[in-house]
Amino acid sequence: MKLYDLTAHEIRDMLRKKEVSCREVTENILDRIAKVEPYISSYITINDEGTLSMADNIDKLIKNGEDLGDLAGIPMALKDNICTDGILTTCGSKMLQNFVPPYNATCVERLYNEKSILIGKTNMDEFAMGSSTENSAFKPTRNPWDLSRVPGGSSGGSAASVAAGEAFFALGSDTGGSIRQPAALCGLVGLKPTYGMVSRYGLVSYASSLDQIGTLTKDVEDCALVMNVIAGYDFRDSTSVSGVALDYKEALIQDVKGLKIGIPREYFYEDIDIDIKKAVYEGVKVLCDMGAEYEEMSLPYTEYNLATYFIIASSECSSNLARYDGIRYGYRASECKNLNDVLIKSRSEGFGEEVKRRIMAGTYSLSFGYYDEYYKRALKVRTLIKNDFAKAFEKYDVLITPTSPHVAFKFNEKTRDPLMMYKSDICTVGINIAGLPAISICCGFKNHLPIGLQIIGRHFDEKTILRVAYTFEQNTKYHKKRAVI
Repeated sequence: MKLYDLTAHEIRDMLRKKEVSCREVTENILDRIAKVEPYISSYITINDEGTLSMADNIDKLIKNGEDLGDLAGIPMALKDNICTDGILTTCGSKMLQNFVPPYNATCVERLYNEKSILIGKTNMDEFAMGSSTENSAFKPTRNPWDLSRVPGGSSGGSAASVAAGEAFFALGSDTGGSIRQPAALCGLVGLKPTYGMVSRYGLVSYASSLDQIGTLTKDVEDCALVMNVIAGYDFRDSTSVSGVALDYKEALIQDVKGLKIGIPREYFYEDIDIDIKKAVYEGVKVLCDMGAEYEEMSLPYTEYNLATYFIIASSECSSNLARYDGIRYGYRASECKNLNDVLIKSRSEGFGEEVKRRIMAGTYSLSFGYYDEYYKRALKVRTLIKNDFAKAFEKYDVLITPTSPHVAFKFNEKTRDPLMMYKSDICTVGINIAGLPAISICCGFKNHLPIGLQIIGRHFDEKTILRVAYTFEQNTKYHKKRAVI
């Protein structure tokens, strides 16, 4: 049986009915990794030590009739910028190639308490800077739907591991679309929660006011199960919001009657693939057939999303990555003559080209004489973008857009032109600027490559976007297709 093709909730049901053991499930995933990982390269570190003994312990608990959670015994993967006690956490960078954290991120603690099984740490664009996972210091990850194409980024390894059947679900981080864009390119469900909904304690920072941990799953039900575990207040994270965690399984109902959908015209600009526009509108029609209503509308400040995002993100990364200096921790260059040599050589050799590009842009934006012109102005425009969304949600329950302007592109297609690569996130960055929740689901295919539809909701209204996504999913079959490799 191809257990690896099943969803987490299907495996959960089989474990509870004792139709399969946790050891069998874990061995099935490890065998799958041995078979396809040489082609996909979704993992940086595979945590094979102790996984089978953990599975055996869970089998004993099941045998003894203990009441276990929805994710108990389910093999999972984590993006390699989420700290794991005793397990390598590299951020896809030479700078942290030997870093083994002495603690677990809050989301990891919660998944361990649920008795989920960590299979490994997934590949990523270095320090989460990229849209294709081509910027990893170690290797590129390939899209399971077409090995000549990218899986998206920066959480490309997490997306590819789930799409290839190498894990039942994965966590990623989303700074400007880094969960939703690879979810779209790999035919998955990718949720970026409201900023503050999931603790960022233990997430290695790229841009602190934008980063958010989220989920990559095969369907919406799995997404709700994972969110039930990882969401909620954490006193160790100063940006964590209390009193808002809910039971997301309650959102798993088919009910969009009377729902008001806004379709922002600016997200259907001329560079969006015509087949993607068509698929998204067909997706909206499915919801309208179920009783929803849609209307085209405008978000006037959308044209400033990309510029605002890159100024803020680059400025924050310049500050956050200043700690990697070859002295306190991280990569240290050899044969240095003095302190300046240590700083310059370590950072020059330890960081990749894209990271250095963004550090330089951010340092420039924060420098004396340019702070007011760039960073401070970007913060003001950020407020205008937030107000844009707030005004829209006075009238509409959700907004629907494409997730990505294109399907998965070929390797090296955009690496020579950073601006073209940055435009891959044009449909997603505004949501991070505003701190809103958004989910990407598969709404069709072009040349056998998945197309993503993005559903955006009000702050802390994950339940509504999950309900809309679930209703769409239950009335289509796109989520049932699997990559063949």
